[in-house]
Amino acid sequence: MTRRSITKRAAIVTATAVVALGTIGTVAATAGHKSATKPTSTQIVGLFDTWNKALQTGDSEKVADLYAKNAVLLPTVSNEVRTDRAGIVDYFDHFLENKPVGKKIKTIVNVLDDNSAIDTGVYEFTLTDHDTGKKRVVEARYTYTYEKIDGKWKIMNHHSSAMPEKK
Repeated sequence: MTRRSITKRAAIVTATAVVALGTIGTVAATAGHKSATKPTSTQIVGLFDTWNKALQTGDSEKVADLYAKNAVLLPTVSNEVRTDRAGIVDYFDHFLENKPVGKKIKTIVNVLDDNSAIDTGVYEFTLTDHDTGKKRVVEARYTYTYEKIDGKWKIMNHHSSAMPEKK
């Protein structure tokens, strides 16, 4: 074997070892980690549908389950800012008496990263007076800030306020 072929073989063996070590290092660094992907706008929009269906159950506990432990709720029909589960449950205890049915009119979604997103826009609620049965529609602006916590999307901040001007 010539000196040149020995040098060539050594270079090939060295290059192969470097590639192999790089591959092993990459596999080791990513072992046990799932590749996270950003949610789509459609997935974030679907979180409202889940929330709206929870309203339809009439169970304020089920609605509150969709909020993070340290969530903030600035509700449509209450002046009180809700900053804990008990306050959120209390709000929905009263709001659900009106049998609210939500419908989005305009939606703008901003996916911030793999674990957070903002859904903002305009929605309307058909409310039924629990004494008279009379229905009314309330149009409101909304913002939901979502965060994925322990693999589940939770509402971190929910602001809803009636539109200040009627069309």
